[in-house]
Parts: sequence; C-alpha cells; structure tokens
Amino acid sequence: MLLLGILLNIFIRGVVPSLPPLPLGFVDCVEAERGCKEDTQCKELYMTLEYCASEEAVAPGEKAGIECLEALSALHYLPLLACKCQRGARREEHCLRVYWSIRILQGYDDFEESPYEESPVETSRMASLVAAASSLLLDGHNVCLKAAQDCGLYEKCGSLRSEYVLACTKRAPGLDHCNRQKCHRALRRFLERVPEEYSLGLLFCPCTDKLCGERRRKTIVPSCSYQERDMIQPNCLHLQSFCRRDELCRSRLADFQHNCQPSGHSTSVCIRESGAVCLKSYAGLIGTIMTPNYVSNSTVDVALWCNCKGSGNQWQDCLRIQHMFTNNACLENSISTMGSSPPRPVESTYPPPSRPSHLDQQNELSNNAQDKFSNNAVEQSEEEEDVEEEGGQFDVIPLYAEKATVSNLGSGGGGVSPRLSLGPPHSLLLLLLLLSASLSWG
Repeated sequence: MLLLGILLNIFIRGVVPSLPPLPLGFVDCVEAERGCKEDTQCKELYMTLEYCASEEAVAPGEKAGIECLEALSALHYLPLLACKCQRGARREEHCLRVYWSIRILQGYDDFEESPYEESPVETSRMASLVAAASSLLLDGHNVCLKAAQDCGLYEKCGSLRSEYVLACTKRAPGLDHCNRQKCHRALRRFLERVPEEYSLGLLFCPCTDKLCGERRRKTIVPSCSYQERDMIQPNCLHLQSFCRRDELCRSRLADFQHNCQPSGHSTSVCIRESGAVCLKSYAGLIGTIMTPNYVSNSTVDVALWCNCKGSGNQWQDCLRIQHMFTNNACLENSISTMGSSPPRPVESTYPPPSRPSHLDQQNELSNNAQDKFSNNAVEQSEEEEDVEEEGGQFDVIPLYAEKATVSNLGSGGGGVSPRLSLGPPHSLLLLLLLLSASLSWG
C-alpha cells in the first residue's frame, strides 16, 4: 500500500507521465490540480472548466455550453476526475472548488457520490462510537448536562465550545443581533476539531424529559445559527438556492444526501449501512445556511428552519427538501439509536480516543486550581455580562454553570467517590515502617 501511494504521488506530479492513469486510494483535489497544471493541455482544459463552473454558480441549473462539454470530454487526467476532499482540512474550500469545477454535469439530486473522502477505518470508528454511546444513559440524570460537563473537562472541547457560544450570543457592533457568519464559522470549527465522542455526545444525547430536550435543542444557539429575528421562516427552495451557490454548503448537503439515504433493506435503515456516518454528515450541515435542528424539547424530530409557502408549481420540490429531514427513516433511526441501544461488537475497528479519566482530571484540576479557576471566573463574568446586556434575546442556556469542578466530580455520572484516597494504603505504610525499624535495630 505504501508503494502504491508513492507511485500515485509521483504520477500526480507528472514526473512519470507513462504510468497507467489508475489512481488508487484517496487523491486530494488540490494535489490533483497541481499535477494537471504541470501539463499544458490539461491546464487549458481545466481553466475552461473553471470558467464554466463560475458561470454555473451565477446561474445554477443552466445547461453547460458546447465549449464546456468539449473540455470535459477531452479531460482524461484521472487523478483530477477521481479526486476527493477532507472535511475540516486547511484547504477544504480550495479543494471543493476544484472538485466542483470538473463536475459541471453532476445534478443537485445526484446522491451517488460525496465530495468527501470515505475512509473504512473512520466509518468503523464512528460505528464503535455510536455503539458505545449507551454508556451515557444514566438513570435519573440529565444526560445532556453530563455531556456538557464532560466537554468542559476536556480543554479543547471546552475552549472551542466557549468560542462558538460567545460568537453566537454577542451582538455585532452597531447591530441588535449576532454576526451569523462568525457564529457559523465558530460552530464548524467546534464540530471539525473536537473528537466526535464529545461533539456528537452534545448534539445527540438521549433525553427522557423536556429540560434535557431543551438543553439539547439549544446546543447550537438556534436564535443566531438559523432563526430570523422576526421569526418568519424563509422558503426552503430559496434556502437551497443560496446553498448551491456556496461550495462548502453544497458539498455538505451532497454529503448528507449521500450518507443519509433511507433503505428498507438494511438493519440501519440506511443505504450506506451506517447510521453513524449519517450522523456525522448531519453534523456537517450545522454552521451552514442549511443548518437543521430539533423542532421541540420532547422529541428527536429534526427539520430545517423553512416552509413551502408560495412555492407555486415547485411545491413538490420544496416538500422533497423538507422531507430530507422530517421524513427520513435513516436519519431518524440514527438519532434514536445514539445512546439508546446496547453496545454492538464491531470487528477490525480502532477504538475512539478515550476520554480522560476522572482521576486524571482531578489531579490536573488540583495542580492548576489557582490559574484555571481564576481565568474561568473572569471569562464567566464577562460572558454573563454579554448575555445580560442582550436582554435574553439569544436562545442559549448559560455555559459556565455546566463546568464540573473538583468538588462535584464524585457526584453523578459514575465519577470519582469523594472518599477515594489518593495516598498509599495504611497497610503499606505500616509494612514500610516495620521494615525500616528492623533495619535500624540490626
């Protein structure tokens, strides 16, 4: 496999043009573009397709011109034709721009392909994660609160969550509402950089009461991330039209459609045989104009913030957009399964990164109590001031009240018992004292 990767890398860069054009494995679109531009003919064809793609972005749905079709049929550089992108990568938007430039004929309803790399190892890891989520079920406890506390104890999760909560609750300068673009960017950053066992635990924590459901629904700060200030819902067709003009949103939507197709012939009710991958694709839409969320505090039903009023003869097309979320057995089963089913054995998988143990967390918190808690106190006071000044406009549950401390680590959620001693057992100390005394007497 390593040898194949080396040979493919050489082929992409055009060093060995005589190699058969059979790209194996994952080919990054940015690298494929670089290899294409080293060949004069490939570069000319690709630049023509870039222009065609930019025109199509201005007027989605228009038929490609003859020149565009000729350039597409003449392009035989397979690394470019077979390339994919990685979600959350540093060059993701550049990569997606390349991906769509050579797919001007791919329809918006073509669910057969996703712009993102599909890794079998990642798919298996996600399946293991969802299967193990049943450990979150704690009788008599607010599971979403527990998930939030776990996130607060993991530094990266806590800091990135604080970042998006602040971005989504703070008023934009000179305005009486938040900066939605910054809110979306911070939400995507959180979901892309925090391990799924934390981020998906917050999004899909199982609830048995309305208080837990309210916390879950408000996780993504709906008042800023998708709701309009006048509470008037846009038409779903308009929402999709704006999404198609943005490469990132279009790609996330294509990935969701690809991985969340329902099927009556699968145990997971999904064509791709993986509800976990569907959940990850669903989470990928959060932070775009097509951000979905729970519709109430008492169910796991999700929907887009849009309706079909005024759709005219496109009413059926509008309903189809709504039904991707409201009438999708694959998505509904995937959300319901998260944390509500017993763990299932998954063969040949890598286990997800383990959460820090409560004992390690207690030691770390004890060693850094002074600066950690003083900094948290400052952040808490600043954020509470921001929320209070906004007069409750933004729909979010206070964040810092969820952070676990050393004193409550032993309460609930299987934490460390307050009576647990960190020192050596008394019997061991007694044995050491007797040994020392006998040596001194001898």
